Amino acid sequence: MTPRRVGATFWDVAADLVARHAVRVDRPRGSRHPRFPEVVYPLDYGYLEATSGGDGEGIDIWVGTRPGAGLIGAFVTADPHKADMEVKLVWDAGPDDVATLERFYAPQPQGALYVPRP
Repeated sequence: MTPRRVGATFWDVAADLVARHAVRVDRPRGSRHPRFPEVVYPLDYGYLEATSGGDGEGIDIWVGTRPGAGLIGAFVTADPHKADMEVKLVWDAGPDDVATLERFYAPQPQGALYVPRP
């Protein structure tokens, strides 16, 4: 089945959310996960303030190393331990950042799918 657009595009709405809500980086690049110290964040990671994502917290966002690139895609994750699925936006990132995030997710128990913005 081919994805079909219904109403406003996902990407336009997501980019608008980033534009209207402050990005709060609570896990800077190189920091460790608070519960799983073996997990080190390869890029800045945080959330959009005053929003709600799949886990009831702010919408997750990765912030890359290419300022001005805007919203380039999203990772959709399925976590067997938390029994949830989430969308993690990818902002101001380039191809190298996406490759870094793919390597980050590869060994983890959660499944991750990168969806590039067309």
